[in-house]
Amino acid sequence: MFSIIWWIIVGLIAGFITGKLMKGGGYGTLMDIIIGIVGAIIGGFIMRAVGFAGSGGMIYTILVAILGAVILTWLLRLVTGNKANNL
Repeated sequence: MFSIIWWIIVGLIAGFITGKLMKGGGYGTLMDIIIGIVGAIIGGFIMRAVGFAGSGGMIYTILVAILGAVILTWLLRLVTGNKANNL
């Protein structure tokens, strides 16, 4: 149960920070959380692919989630052609 709460917290933080970094209004709270969680998975995959360890504490986890969420947001905007307001 705690791991689900942890993923939601990390997703919320990563989604919020990504919304600020990407100069957009965000996709709304729920979608920002989802983007953050999926971004954490993408970021974890990328970090493992380049040889970094899968563990590193809370700050490492949030930074990896932000990296993945930024990449995911960039891809979403590339595909949809919008700045986050119409998703």
